[in-house]
Amino acid sequence: MTTRGVLYVHSAPRALCPHVEWAVAGVLGVRVQLDWIRQPASPGTWRAEFSWRGEVGTASKLASALRGWHLLRFEVTAEPCATAEGERYSATPDLGIFHAVTGMHGDILVPEDRLRAALARSAQGETDLEAEIAKLLGKPWDDELEPFRYAGEGAPVRWLHQVV
Repeated sequence: MTTRGVLYVHSAPRALCPHVEWAVAGVLGVRVQLDWIRQPASPGTWRAEFSWRGEVGTASKLASALRGWHLLRFEVTAEPCATAEGERYSATPDLGIFHAVTGMHGDILVPEDRLRAALARSAQGETDLEAEIAKLLGKPWDDELEPFRYAGEGAPVRWLHQVV
């Protein structure tokens, strides 16, 4: 079964750009040349986006291939298909990597055991429940990546329309 998704490289130093392309090509098994443009939110860095099609699990392979590169900010998404839910990976130098399962409308699906663990930590006074839920939903990653998501001059723009 195949799915499709998008890789968003929000910021990468110029020297890292070819390495990102090689890593993506290694996962997809085809030559990849990304269309790099300057990232206005972080002068001296570049951004790109790439639509891909592959087997279920390709998003996790892409995220694994790119994670750990300290100066790289990226997101990988995969659409749900008949045999799998969708996925979203977000990575920043400061926060590391975040993974979420997404439903057919793009909502984050939080597993029951993770909710129970958050409730338990909150009940024991280890943490605030609101902060735990924010982490489960990826809010710290969203907060850090939001300035990088805005398209700069010449960047492709994808308008998403809210489904009600």
